[in-house]
Amino acid sequence: MRENEALIKIENFEKSLQRLKEAVETAKDDLDKDGVIQRFEFTVELLWKTLKAILRNKYIECNSPRDCVKQAFKARVIEDDEIILDMLEDRNRSSHIYDELTSHEIFDRIKKLYLPYLLNLNLRKNL
Repeated sequence: MRENEALIKIENFEKSLQRLKEAVETAKDDLDKDGVIQRFEFTVELLWKTLKAILRNKYIECNSPRDCVKQAFKARVIEDDEIILDMLEDRNRSSHIYDELTSHEIFDRIKKLYLPYLLNLNLRKNL
C-alpha cells in the first residue's frame, strides 16, 4: 500500500512538473510569468509531499517540508537538499509577499536553476 501511495504521488508530481515546463517555455509577459510562479508553488508542494510518501515507504517519518527534504537527503532519495530548500524558501516568498522585482528574480531562478534540476530528478528509482 505504501509503495502504491508513493507511486501515485510521483505521478502527480511528474504531471505538475510537465505543466510547469510548458508554462516556462511559453511565458511571454508578466501575467504568464505569474502563472509560472503559481505552477511552481504547486509543484514544490507536490515535491515535498512526494518525498514524504517515499520516505514513509522506507519507514522514515517526517513532518514538515524542511524536515522531509533533510530526511530525503540523508536517505539518499535526493542528491542535493540545498536547492530544494531554496525552492521552499522561494515558494514561501512568492505566496506571502508580492513585488515585481522579487517576482522576476524567482521566475529567473525557476527557469534557469529549479526547472532543470527538477527535470533531472528521478524519484521513481527510490521505490
